[in-house]
Amino acid sequence: MTQDDLLTRAQTWLAEDPDPETREELAKLIEAGNTDELAARFSGTLQFGTAGLRGEIGAGPMRMNRSVVIRAAAGLAAYLRAKEPSQREGGAGLVVIGYDARYKSADFARDTAAVMIGAGLRAAVLPRPLPTPVLAYAIRHLGAVAGVEVTASHNPPRDNGYKVYLGDGSQIVPPADAEIAAEIDAVRSLHDVPRPESGWETLGDEVLEAYLARTDAVLTPGSPRSARTVYTAMHGVGKDVLTAAFARAGFPPPALVAAQAEPDPAFPTVAFPNPEEPGAMDLAFEAARAVDPDIVIANDPDADRCAVAVPDAAVEGGWRMLRGDEVGALLAAHLVHKGATGVFAESIVSSSLLGRIAEAAGVGYEETLTGFKWIARVDGLRYGYEEALGYCVDPEGVRDKDGITAALLVAELASVLKEQDRTLLDLLDDLAVAHGLHATDQLSVRVEDLSIIANAMTALRERPPVSLAGLTVVSAEDLTKGTESLPPTDGLRYHLEGDYKARVIVRPSGTEPKLKCYLEVVVPVAAAVDLAPARTTAHEVLVAIKRDLSAAAGL
Repeated sequence: MTQDDLLTRAQTWLAEDPDPETREELAKLIEAGNTDELAARFSGTLQFGTAGLRGEIGAGPMRMNRSVVIRAAAGLAAYLRAKEPSQREGGAGLVVIGYDARYKSADFARDTAAVMIGAGLRAAVLPRPLPTPVLAYAIRHLGAVAGVEVTASHNPPRDNGYKVYLGDGSQIVPPADAEIAAEIDAVRSLHDVPRPESGWETLGDEVLEAYLARTDAVLTPGSPRSARTVYTAMHGVGKDVLTAAFARAGFPPPALVAAQAEPDPAFPTVAFPNPEEPGAMDLAFEAARAVDPDIVIANDPDADRCAVAVPDAAVEGGWRMLRGDEVGALLAAHLVHKGATGVFAESIVSSSLLGRIAEAAGVGYEETLTGFKWIARVDGLRYGYEEALGYCVDPEGVRDKDGITAALLVAELASVLKEQDRTLLDLLDDLAVAHGLHATDQLSVRVEDLSIIANAMTALRERPPVSLAGLTVVSAEDLTKGTESLPPTDGLRYHLEGDYKARVIVRPSGTEPKLKCYLEVVVPVAAAVDLAPARTTAHEVLVAIKRDLSAAAGL
């Protein structure tokens, strides 16, 4: 693109931009002749895929802004009209819209509602910033044909995003993403997109109350409710809904991490508003040391993820975050104990322990590609989880990950164990003795230059490792070709054997500039007395796999 073409494109965008803030930002860039920054913003467009849209807020087609959102909404509306969605009673043509408390989220939600009305559809907007699972619930509860959630989940403060659900209450998957993207590309000018000033409905609290009433379904009537909790909303929208759910259920009121309790799009106390990131849980652990609860629970900013920490005298500070795979196994074991039937499902990057638990319990089991857009579509789903702190414990209510209902179920399990003078760590020990110690870890590389990720994937494809950590690579799968049970995806999977069995999966993140490598080693455990040496062995093997994999990928 020549400099003249770049300026012409920027000026055309400026003339249509409905947002005074991004208009001013872009005008200054044009006036200053900042071609490097203009090129970064106008060298392409944010790509709409199965994660919807996600990116940094700012002017231009490579940023998240009102112009991009209006085009996305117009493309979605055109797709819905072309598909002639089923005319369900009370919900024909309805699109329900939710949003979090990030910068511009409310604006993006209103723009989406206006576009839907202009396209001849109906639109209903949730009453205020609420957790993503409330939106996922509302789609089916209201009989909508689609839903939109404006959120960037746990991304940095400068980001926002746009997540699309269809009428079954689960996120879009191919080919719907490509078909919607094609309709977005067909929008030539914002002047062609009708956006009336009114006509949509702003919902009251009835949908939220219905969601909260549904949360009762995850608990066993009369079960213990004694676990004491420290809770952080991570500057997001989870606090009011979670505390209301805990009050309904009869749990002690959670002790709140005050500095992180209220929504704040600047996320001032954390570098990244993600419970998995280093330092994000520091304030919660500080509160726990003062309050001495049974567990710590954290939601991410849109409250669809749930993190859990437990007292552990063996670690510095006395509190340890459980891995997502550990919580996934604990919830599965709890559901089995409660008599759950149906299918337990997880993504391929999650621990294979779930399959062992399911097999022993005689329930169905299925692996899917990464993301709840796939897990939620498993036939007969009773429970689904993903290692990145996502848990679906009530698929009849929310066909997506839900950090509120997952927190309730964790608190119930902690209460049951507390009555037995046991802890979540004791149950993890039991699972390791019964099924082997399934130790997981992750090698996650955040990059500024995306070519680093592409080069690493190319290196591994062209020169796949033959051994890692002294274990032989017995199978190396390029998942771009798909498998008998999985559609194609950009990933690599290795199975290793030797003194122990191990598995490695390498894939680019779908939502962040990261290369993610998921590691698992299984160490047999004959009895409880063998747990400590097994954990030492597993740690050493995982460290060695990280080292050898980094070298093979050129990282």
